[in-house]
Amino acid sequence: MKSLVVKRSIVIDGHKTSVSVEEAFWKGLHEIAHERDMGVNRLIASIDRNRQFANLSSTIRLFVLEYYREREREREQAVSVAVEAVKSISLS
Repeated sequence: MKSLVVKRSIVIDGHKTSVSVEEAFWKGLHEIAHERDMGVNRLIASIDRNRQFANLSSTIRLFVLEYYREREREREQAVSVAVEAVKSISLS
């Protein structure tokens, strides 16, 4: 069975290291970096500087998960606001 974890070499603040996370998390990192107009190495360096856990791979997974959770919360809130706006227009 092929491993879903992909190991990639990266540079964080001038130091070479490697990170192993699943392909879906690499894809998420690329999407987030693109949205923020930055490279993946720079995004990972930022994640590394702000991490609270020893394991960088786990920190990356949690970062990507929280990013998409927050995005979903924002989408749900926008839908709720739109529904309320439609209701108030219909009641007028």
